[in-house]
Amino acid sequence: MNASTNSFSLTKIYHDFKQITKAGLAISVVFSSIAGYLLGFDDENPFRWSVLLMLIVGGYCMVGASNAFNQVIERDLDALMDRTKNRPVPSKRMSSNTALIIASLLTIIGIVLLYLINPKTAMFGAISIFLYTCVYTPLKTITPLSVFVGAFPGAIPFMLGWVAATNHFGIEAGTLFLIQFFWQFPHFWAIGWFLYEDYEKAGFFMLPTGKKDKSTAMQIMLYTVWLIVASLLPCLGYTGQLFIKPISAVLVLFLGLWMLFYAIKLYQNRTPKAARTLMLVSVSYITLLQIIYITDKFLR
Repeated sequence: MNASTNSFSLTKIYHDFKQITKAGLAISVVFSSIAGYLLGFDDENPFRWSVLLMLIVGGYCMVGASNAFNQVIERDLDALMDRTKNRPVPSKRMSSNTALIIASLLTIIGIVLLYLINPKTAMFGAISIFLYTCVYTPLKTITPLSVFVGAFPGAIPFMLGWVAATNHFGIEAGTLFLIQFFWQFPHFWAIGWFLYEDYEKAGFFMLPTGKKDKSTAMQIMLYTVWLIVASLLPCLGYTGQLFIKPISAVLVLFLGLWMLFYAIKLYQNRTPKAARTLMLVSVSYITLLQIIYITDKFLR
């Protein structure tokens, strides 16, 4: 009986930890950092498994801490929304104090591990937590500009990997940041569209016009175009050590047109189904883009 109870408790703790840190989101963010690291290392900055491991664990800790702090701050609002009411804190399976302790420990562990890589990596990780927790989260109930603010910490992971590999922030890391920055808008506005009614219960302003209208859909299309342009910059020869060959640029272009097609479909139909499809396509876009970039480097 005791063994069964302990097993149940450990399973419960594991699932609550996954939820408080948003494991699925955290893993996808860490993947972006890994991609940036694989793009950044070279003969002058050789690949090191120890650095990659610290980036993975430290990166997960930083994202997990941001999500945990967010859920403590928004616990009363999360309780109002169907998709979040069963999270550990709003459902009262976990106390706010416990969540704060977890978030604080993850922050310390994350910053220490990233600092061991180099101080710049730790600095950008700390900036990410601060912006997400102290600026983006409070703004969600005040203004749709919260998505713009949230795009800054959301765009850091891709370039964080490059900085971890090179200990340098330049045009290469800036380009990776720019790509993921523009990607945030169609991705999160699509989420804000198909979850509009749920967000409305908590008073969150996630769409640029505050409505599911043509103007919002038009902005989603425009930012998708900017995303395509940013993603093709490395083929022009102006982004330093970050570059892709013409064949890879063609693949990236087709990938962007694929996403733009679904952005146009959202503009035409303006339905939750079209928005959900665009969100899923956007996740595939950023993942496949990073794979193309990495493959291009290793096949040169």
